[in-house]
Amino acid sequence: MANLVFCVPLEGEAGEPAFRRLVLRLVAHVIRLYSSSLVTESEVFLNMLVKVTRLDLPLWHQILVLEILRGFCVEARTLRLLFQTFDMNPTNTNVVENMVKALALVVATIQASDSSEETLAAVAGMFSSKAKGIEWSMDTDASNAAVLVASEAHTITLALEGLLGVVFTIATLTDEALDAGELESPRCELDHMECSGQSALLCVAMVNSTWLTILDSLSLILMRSQGEAIILEILKGYQAFTQTCGVLRAIEPLNSFLASLCKFTINNPNEGEKRSILLSPGSKKAEILMDQRDSIILTPKNVQALRTLFNVAHRLHNVLGPSWVLVLETLAALDRTIHSPHASTQEVSASVSRLSRDTSGQYSDFHILSSLNSQLFESSALMNIAAVKSLLSALHQLSIQHISGNSQLSGQQIGSIAFSVERMTSILVNNLHRVEPIWDQIAAHHLELANCSNLQLRNMALDSLDHSICSVVGSEKFEGISSAPHQLKDYQLVQESATGSFEYAVLSPLVVLYSSNKNIDVQMGALKILLHVLERHGEKLSYSWPGILHMLRAVTDASEKDIISLGFQSIRVIMNEGLATIPVQCLDECILVTGAYGAQKTDINISLTAVGLLWTATDFVVKGLIGKSVEKANHMNEEVQSGASGEGDIPSSERHIKQNPLKQVDYNKLFFSVFSVLQKLGADDRPEVRNSAVRTLFQTLCTHGQKLSKSMWEDCLWIYVFPMLERVTHLASTSSRDEWQGKELGTRAGKAVHMLIHHSRNTAQKQWDETIVLLLGGIARLLRSFFPLLQQLSKFSSGWALLLAFVKNSILNGSKEVALAAINCLQTFVGSNCPKGNLESSYVKSVLDIYELVLQTSPNYKSDSADKVKQEVLRGLGDLYVQAQSLFDDAMYLRLMAVMHLMIKSSMNSTDSDSELGSIPAVQRGILEIIPMLRPTTILSSMWPPLLLELLCYFNGHESPLHRNSKEIRGQNSDTLVNGTKNASVERGHISGSGTKGDNMVGCGWGILFIEKLVPIMVNLFLEAPPNERCSASPEIIQALGRCMNTRRDNPRGTLWRISAECFNRVVTDEVKQEMDECKSDMNSYRLSRARFWKEVADLYETFLVGSCGRVLSSDVPSADSVTADESLEMTVLTVCGDSVLKLQKDAPVEILQRLVNCLDRCASRTGSLPIQTIGLLPLHCSRFSLGCLQMLFSLCSCPLKTSLCSPVSETSKVSISILTKRCEVILGQFLADENDLGERALPSVRIEETICVLQELARLIINIETANSLSIPLYLKEALGGNKSHGRAHLLSLLPTFSELVVSREARVRELVQVLLRLISSELGLQRLT
Repeated sequence: MANLVFCVPLEGEAGEPAFRRLVLRLVAHVIRLYSSSLVTESEVFLNMLVKVTRLDLPLWHQILVLEILRGFCVEARTLRLLFQTFDMNPTNTNVVENMVKALALVVATIQASDSSEETLAAVAGMFSSKAKGIEWSMDTDASNAAVLVASEAHTITLALEGLLGVVFTIATLTDEALDAGELESPRCELDHMECSGQSALLCVAMVNSTWLTILDSLSLILMRSQGEAIILEILKGYQAFTQTCGVLRAIEPLNSFLASLCKFTINNPNEGEKRSILLSPGSKKAEILMDQRDSIILTPKNVQALRTLFNVAHRLHNVLGPSWVLVLETLAALDRTIHSPHASTQEVSASVSRLSRDTSGQYSDFHILSSLNSQLFESSALMNIAAVKSLLSALHQLSIQHISGNSQLSGQQIGSIAFSVERMTSILVNNLHRVEPIWDQIAAHHLELANCSNLQLRNMALDSLDHSICSVVGSEKFEGISSAPHQLKDYQLVQESATGSFEYAVLSPLVVLYSSNKNIDVQMGALKILLHVLERHGEKLSYSWPGILHMLRAVTDASEKDIISLGFQSIRVIMNEGLATIPVQCLDECILVTGAYGAQKTDINISLTAVGLLWTATDFVVKGLIGKSVEKANHMNEEVQSGASGEGDIPSSERHIKQNPLKQVDYNKLFFSVFSVLQKLGADDRPEVRNSAVRTLFQTLCTHGQKLSKSMWEDCLWIYVFPMLERVTHLASTSSRDEWQGKELGTRAGKAVHMLIHHSRNTAQKQWDETIVLLLGGIARLLRSFFPLLQQLSKFSSGWALLLAFVKNSILNGSKEVALAAINCLQTFVGSNCPKGNLESSYVKSVLDIYELVLQTSPNYKSDSADKVKQEVLRGLGDLYVQAQSLFDDAMYLRLMAVMHLMIKSSMNSTDSDSELGSIPAVQRGILEIIPMLRPTTILSSMWPPLLLELLCYFNGHESPLHRNSKEIRGQNSDTLVNGTKNASVERGHISGSGTKGDNMVGCGWGILFIEKLVPIMVNLFLEAPPNERCSASPEIIQALGRCMNTRRDNPRGTLWRISAECFNRVVTDEVKQEMDECKSDMNSYRLSRARFWKEVADLYETFLVGSCGRVLSSDVPSADSVTADESLEMTVLTVCGDSVLKLQKDAPVEILQRLVNCLDRCASRTGSLPIQTIGLLPLHCSRFSLGCLQMLFSLCSCPLKTSLCSPVSETSKVSISILTKRCEVILGQFLADENDLGERALPSVRIEETICVLQELARLIINIETANSLSIPLYLKEALGGNKSHGRAHLLSLLPTFSELVVSREARVRELVQVLLRLISSELGLQRLT
């Protein structure tokens, strides 16, 4: 039978194909049914069938044999039986292995065939028909050549189907073993698997004996074929066999099939193809050639192979292990292809533009492949942890093989590395629920890339590390990890748990990168990552804070501004948002790190902002202090309640431990940490930084001082504030006075051009002065807000002495700004505490001591700055008295006056530029400001006379009593001062051109402007003084005002005399009204004082009215407004003299009245005393004043009948009437004489007006009986008039002779008035006409 079947040529009917087919079918049935019992026979048959495939027999014969072999291969039961019977029996032939090799040889014949392409096309057609369910058949009219090709294709198809049958059979048997439990699923979590079952061992043996042969054949056909059906079928075989190898843990076959499959995924043109494209002739541009050279086209075979690869990877992800490298290399190439601008699928022509390809929808394959690529790594969440580690190791291997010592890498290499890094990140993101085991691998690779020499790779690693760390820290898993409380237990820091170790491991790469890598970009990248973590998830961190703060502190030592800026951004996030979540053990270090940023010298803006962050820290600390106090109070209440409820047996310490198991925050320590940093920054050599630190320190104390305990206050003052004062003072005193040059901006004409610096800041010492000013301002704020609290401190007395010494030194030895700030400090202290009653007299005396010492030290020092300081000292004196009036006694007030006098005298200078320019010097302005403040209070009423006399001495130009008394206290310095003042007085000269010695001393040593301002101030104080206190000073006041008014003769256009005249009117009016009983002092003293007062008043009027009023005092023609104003003031003085003094006086001696009336008479006589030739030249205002004085005399004599008799008025009238009648007689007589002398010529109008005025006033005048008795008329007339009670016009009788002469006057108006007067006389005498 064997001969019939195989070798022996048969003749006749036995050689027909049909006969052979029957024989072969018979043999096949025998083998299928009886191979286990007819082992030898079956082995012979099988070997002969295999041998026939190698013989040169007709194709139809080979086809028949191949059909039988294919049948054996596709039947799982038969193939398993044959392999168990023969291949697994060492004594038998490896029949199945030989069958597979025989089939492979048949497939390999395609390589030797001359018509291989046609044959392959036919094979593809057969598979395509089979895929459609159509039985393949040849056309009946086909040629012999076509029949031959079809026959060859049929043999190859049968052989290929047989090989695929073996593959699927092994896969089926493996599935059966898997179902039977002999094998573990590839998705199980076991890392190792041993095949112990019979079926499993059978599958392993079949794979080991056939995989290489099958792989060669399948890869050959897959490489040569293009048909869709055959490619899909072969790829199914690849997938089935690869998965089988994975299930069986057959590593070598698995890797081989994967490697073969990967070859068919991407078509990369080799170098020869690229070179041939470049060298080929053509007219296309270089850009097109480059596009063709770099173009990648994915064929349907590539796409299907990639899909198969994805299926295998998804199915075997837990067992691929090292095989992942093969898969990842392919996926990396795919990723580059997808993102390549020159890649396309085969269906898209290369000539189509990119835009049209994007919009045509032809990129669906790319989209699908890209999605599959991403899904593969997203599915890593379903892998066991060992598989994930294997995948990460493969990615690391893929990446590391492209890194070399050369920093120049190709685009393909960088693309592969980028693929690995991105996929690592994707795996991390999808495995956040179990990130701990895989983190070290990912972090290590990022560190490795960050340390390489290629900049692009470093940036790539930093970006990925940023994403990775933020993803881990932001995950829910990490939230559980970092659920530790804000206040960590001590043992938690000593013995870090696994949780803390992992948190540290997550952030440790940043510390390693910054500390070990010297590349600036890497250090900046690490800081950026840290910043992102803190901004997004800083509240989740617990155990890693020490490392973070250590890293940020190290940043301050960097020399690059950008690095420091990045580090500081993290500190800002921590200080602004993270203080509440930082472990308490790290808060102190956080404050110190912030201080380190303040101390760094690279960027001053960072230093200034760091100081502001320290202010933020104090807010946090103070909130903690408040909460701590509240918690303590609540705890005490709970203890009371627990004691009442029977829990008193439990020790309080145990209860405290139970209630507070965690370590509490030491907010006091944190508060002092902030102050320690600010104290150090307060001595920084950069003025902006130290000034900001000083401001912040005092602002913190002032804002939160109410919340601090006494012990904390003492520590703040003695540990931080006072040492800061000493340190800054020392640095300021030892600083350079050399002028600085600004920053060089460029050159001009060969010379350097520097930035201008203001003169007030162009030396180091001036910059330190600004800091001292801030210190003084801070001290002032403390004293203003917390002085009552500070007084309660145990060491405050010594601290107060230190503060006073610092303030005194600042005033005496500091610059203008420093001195002014020190004075303002004292003023603020006094002004804020005196109204509240917080000050004792000792503090007021200490402030007064400083002012006095300052003035004694340099009383004659002249400069603009010194004047400004003295002006502020004066204001300080005034404020001191105003605010602390209740604390002043007579001795202190006299001392204050002495200090003020010393200051005033020191400002006397005959060459003040301000006076020459028409303004008051600054010191004198200050004097004028404070004098009104010094009005004595009710309890100091006895100080009014000293005050007024002190002011008067500046008018008189002689030494004041206070200054004489203070000599014994001040010693030689004051003697020198007085001598200097006297010398200045002599040099200044005389303001007044005539008068007494006192008159010549008006304003001696002072400017007229100062005297002008001082006069109304002095008068206001005088009028405010109690009547009994100002009696003794009133004569001096009148005398001083008289001297000032007399300056009109030398300076008629000046304002001093005008101001003094107005003030005199106020004083004399008020003094005349004073009642005797208002003066509580001794009556003898009062009478003497009043006598002097009236004498000075009379002297003043005689000097001013007679000597200055109604006269032409200057040859210059004054303006009309000036003449009007002066005339109005003269008439006001005249009115006050008559109406307010002479009419209202009550105690004026008769001699004084006579002097005053004579003064008015002298003024009234000016017009009449002038010769007729010159009277017409008299200015109108002069004649009007003279006429006004005449009218005032009539007013003084007048006493209407309806008015009750008043003794002062009656006395004035008696004195005035005789003088008036004489003056009227002189005027009327002069009128008659002038009229006779002129003859027919007209009299001057002034003379006529004066005469008419006299006649009119005489007609209106009515006098009382006492005044009438004073007239020089015969006694019998007086008696007759008194008897008839017709004395009202008795004065007319004394002038009757003169009237009789005037009746012949040529002036009609005069004659008419004389007639009126004669009728009045007739009526007064009771005479009437006879007819």
